[in-house]
Order: sequence, then C-alpha cells, then structure tokens
Amino acid sequence: MAHDSAHQKLTVAVLGPGGTGGLLAALLARAGHRVICLAGDDTANTLRTAGLQIRSGTFGDFTTPVEADTELREPVDACLIAVKHTSLHSALDRVPSTALGDGLVVPLLNGVEHPATLRTRYRPDRVAPAVIRVESTRVAPGVIEHGSPFAELDLTGDGVPRERLDALASALAEAGPRTRVLDDESAALWAKMSFLAPFALLTTLHGLPLGEVRTRHREELTALVEETAAVSAACGGPADPAQALARYDAFPPRTRSSMQRDAEAGRPLELDAIGGALLRAADRHGVKVPVATRVVRELADTAR
Repeated sequence: MAHDSAHQKLTVAVLGPGGTGGLLAALLARAGHRVICLAGDDTANTLRTAGLQIRSGTFGDFTTPVEADTELREPVDACLIAVKHTSLHSALDRVPSTALGDGLVVPLLNGVEHPATLRTRYRPDRVAPAVIRVESTRVAPGVIEHGSPFAELDLTGDGVPRERLDALASALAEAGPRTRVLDDESAALWAKMSFLAPFALLTTLHGLPLGEVRTRHREELTALVEETAAVSAACGGPADPAQALARYDAFPPRTRSSMQRDAEAGRPLELDAIGGALLRAADRHGVKVPVATRVVRELADTAR
C-alpha cells in the first residue's frame, strides 16, 4: 500500500443493499470504487440491469451502475454488512470466508454482540465494526431515499491494522458520509447502543413517535436512559444520561425508530440484538435494570 491511499480505488462488497447499504454502495460507486452488491436473485438482477437509484437532499439524486451477485466469489478490500440482525445468520452464507481473503468485514449493525459472532467466522483482526447515523429507506429494489440531512460513520476495530481502517475511512469520506476512525471499539458501540436502546424500545412499546414518548412517558424514558447509561459505563462506554435526554429532546417530535417501523410492518424485531444484549450485559456486570427488564419482557410478549 505504498501508493497514495487518498486516491486509492477500493473494491467493496455490500451485503444487503437496502436503505443504508444501498446508499453507501451508490456513493462509493459514484466516487469510482468497484462495488459488488450481494443480495437475492431478484434484487441482484434488478441492480445489474438498472443500477442503484438514490434520492438525497444531501448527496443529490443520481443513478449509478454497480455489480451484483448472490454471493461473494473473489477477494475484496472490505465487505460492508448492512442486513438486519434478524437475517444476519442466513445472509452471511453469501460471504464465504474463503472468498473474502484478507478483506475487512465491516458490520453496520445495531447492538454490541455481533463483532464477537463475526470473529468466530472471519479473521478476528479483520472485523471492523462501524456505527452509522443516517435515516435512509429502500422504497423498492435498488431505489433508496436518504431522508436525513446527515450521514455520519464511525469506524473501529480492535486489532485491525490502522492503515486498513484509514484507507476505507478516506474512501467513504471522499464519497460523501462524514467518517472518522475511533480507537475504542466498545466505547463506539455503546455510544450508539446507549442512545438507540431507550429510543427503540419505548417508541415500539407505546407505538408513539419520540415526541410523545418524551412528554407522555418522560419518567419511564428517564429511568431507562439512566439504566442504559449505567450498563454502558460498566462496558467501557459513555455514561451521560442527561446528555442522552438532551439529544432526544432535540430530535423532531415525529421521529420514529426502525424497530417501531418493523413492528408496524409486521417484520421481525431486532429485540434480542438491542434489548436482549442490554439485559445480558447488565447481568454480566451486575447492574440492576428493572425498567429495561420489564420493557423487554412486554415487547417480547407482544411480539409473540
């Protein structure tokens, strides 16, 4: 990697070219990188013929060609994993470790337990978890609407060579999303988790947008935020419940969580990856989380 990494063209596979994966795939392809989208037959065929179509106030409206296949057949510099937890296990069959070679595995998943799972399957020092802040929706195969005025990505990876993280981060940043490399993987994952868990769990439990949760269920939200912050602190993450509440208060009142949208559409919930993982971490560190325990139980009962 002696040549200038700032202008290095990468080959990037994207497993799950939906709202998030499709947006990143299209931005990278538009910037001149080689992009291979991995999906089921129908989606792969659509992408091969029609490309990816993006509608974005931030990055513009554009269509870009991409390669597409049902599984990875050659080494890549990085494979972005942008499926939901609920379909992760079956989706990983599209990325055989033998084909991946020396490539980075970059999960953009909610929760905190998936890096350990991926490290049992791929080279542990090539698993580079990322946290993305974006609101982007697949409205049809290959058609992505990016609604938020932001797309920000934190890239981490305990034991991953720094130059590999930097090369991917600079490719992403040049393509569009604000991207930074963070040193502490656990802190990065818990920064997302401690914000996401109370928001996802309570909007879904009550079937209300964030504005109504933070007014009508303020006490419950505050208690859940405090419990989550205590678990985060025990796991080496940030612990500032007041800051978390201030962030919720700053969001537009109509904001809904993706878990809530899944519930409304009758799709499986990422309840275990978010709520379950929170309870398991609390248990491991001896942190009492009565509100989280009740909320997760109620959601599990409803989901059944």
